[in-house]
Parts: sequence; structure tokens; C-alpha cells
Amino acid sequence: MRKLALLLLAACGVSQTRVPPADSCAAPLAVQWGTPGDDEVFALIPARSGGLFVAGYTGGLRWLSGGADTPRGARIALWGGRQIVFLALSSLLAGLATTLYAAYHFHRLAPYGVIANLLAMPVVSIVVMPAGIAGALALPFGFDGIFWRLMGVGLDWMIAVALWVASLPGAVGRMPAFGVGPLLVGSAGLIVLCLLKSPLRLAGMGLLAAASLWAVQTPQPDVLVAANGESVAVRSAAGRFAVVRTGSDTFAVQQWLAADADARSAKDATVGEGIACDEVGCVGRLPDGSIVALARTLEAFEEDCRRAALVVSVRAAPPGCAALVIDRKVWQRNGAVALRRVGKTSDIKASDIKASDIKAWEITAARPDGTDRPWAR
Repeated sequence: MRKLALLLLAACGVSQTRVPPADSCAAPLAVQWGTPGDDEVFALIPARSGGLFVAGYTGGLRWLSGGADTPRGARIALWGGRQIVFLALSSLLAGLATTLYAAYHFHRLAPYGVIANLLAMPVVSIVVMPAGIAGALALPFGFDGIFWRLMGVGLDWMIAVALWVASLPGAVGRMPAFGVGPLLVGSAGLIVLCLLKSPLRLAGMGLLAAASLWAVQTPQPDVLVAANGESVAVRSAAGRFAVVRTGSDTFAVQQWLAADADARSAKDATVGEGIACDEVGCVGRLPDGSIVALARTLEAFEEDCRRAALVVSVRAAPPGCAALVIDRKVWQRNGAVALRRVGKTSDIKASDIKASDIKAWEITAARPDGTDRPWAR
């Protein structure tokens, strides 16, 4: 975070204009600058800090600061019309700048951000910030309490606005997970759009459109297995995940549902619909009819290996299982696993298990074989 603050302060310091163009350079370039674990911070804050806003200002919003020399323009300025329009447009641009990163990291969209900003930002500018500065100045003299109470009134208004906007229909948009490819293409589009001053900057809009199409067409996994093998999600015929858990941890399940644009909670009673269980294991079916079995006992492997396309277990599977197996050895070595059905096992020679594994399933592991990630140790 200190690196980010220094970068943005330096960007603002080298500029002498009211809206520093240097910030438009620093913000997009800082989007991907960070270490694993804090990339959300380095992605969300810099993009909102001014890159797309400055590009919009220099590319067509200057008219908001002019025109007051005419009688009509003077009346509009007197009633704050330009300020309201400027706030709405700047909120829209700031929201667009962070939409890609919010969708990638949190799988959520905020379509009503402009409404929230229009209602909250005037109070922040008139009440919250001045009260905070006055309180800090009055702190050494001991009469700062009144300013903090005034600041609290403004913050209460912000919270009330946030709760009201969040209660509106469609206030929370959900986006299925997508890969880093659309994120990089979209980031390149923002950089082009914010840095270039010639008409070539419009190429950035093309890159953003391509990134959006790529993101929405990302194929979603059919089976998810937690890093400890205790939670398994199977995409049912209804198109939603059906989840079975043998442990009490709901964190992984909640993240799976969010990444699938599913509004259900991990504790929702309908999460388990589509999977049948007995004392030896559980069975679920994919949309193509393939069976996914969760073997809880050694006795369950005999039937599951014969009938299922995929067998998941917290135990070590016996050798020679005809199905693809995600057992203790796999998730201890590779961590969490996502699988997508790309073929039918019946189309593959059953004698060649490795060929069947490769052709029938597309497998993505958190720790792929041969990949050394120091931060994941």
C-alpha cells in the first residue's frame, strides 16, 4: 500500500494542472502492480483514483467548466446544475473503471453506484471532510468532540444511503468467474483509453468490448473439489451447483456459489438438492447424465468405479479404478480442483485410463504438477 500511495502522490506532484494528467498515467499502470494477496487493493483503488475520469475530462467533459458567461449558463451554474452533472458523470466513469476488477475478484457489479454517489458525495464534501479536518485541527486544544459528532452524522447518512440503494431491486449484479485473460485485455483497454490523446484511444473501447465478450463466454466448471476433499459441488441438470459437505467449513462453498453468479447462501437448504446420499456415499448427475460419485467408504469404490465417470473421496482409492479419481493423494498434492466435462467416458477406450482422463475432462488444479508458487507454500 505504501508503494501505491507514493506512486499516486508522485503522479499528482509532477503536474501543475487542476486535473493532473500524470494521474491518468499512474492509475492504469498501477492496476497490476502488487504482490499476491493484495492485488485486489492495487487493482481497485488506482483504477478509481482517476485514470478513466481524467481521460473523460480531457476528452469531452471540459464543457462543464465553461459556458457560465451566458445568462442561461450563469443560472445553471448558480443552481449547481453543472456540479450535479459533473458528479453524475464522474461517478459513472469511476464505476466503469472498477467494474472489470470488481467482477473479477468479487463476482459482483454495482449498477446503482451513480445513485449512491449523487446522494452521498455532497454530504461527504460539505459535512464529513470539513468536520474531519476541523476535528484534527481542534484535537490539540481539546474541543474536537463536536466535530467528530458532526462527522458521525454525515457517516450515518452515507450508511443509510448505502443500505437504501442495496435494497433496491437489481442492486447487486452477479458475474460468473472468468480468467485472467479478459482481465489483462480489459486493463490494456483502460491503459490505451487513458494514455492516448489521439483518436487511437478509441481502440481501448474495442479492447474493453473484447474483454467483456471474452469474460461472459468463459466456460464454467462442472465439478469443484475443495482443497481438503470434504466439500464437492456438482452442476446439476438445473444448471446450478448441488453441494455436499462432510465437514463444517462453508467458506469454500460460499466462494463457489459467488463465482457461479449464484445468490444462494452456503447454508441454503436448496444447495444440496440434486445429490442423493446414503451411508456409504453420495451420487450426483451432470447435465449430460454422467455420474459423479462421492465415496465415503472403501466398499463404495467397487460400484462407483464401475458406474461413475468421476469418483471423489477423502480416502485413497484402490488401484485400477476405471473412472477418473480425485482422492486423498490428488488433493493433498494439487489442492482444490475444478473439472469441466468435455467428452463422454463411453467414447474413450476404458483400457487407457490416462487417455480417458485427458479427453473426457478438463482439469484445473490450484497447484498444478510442475508449478512452483512460493506464495502458496
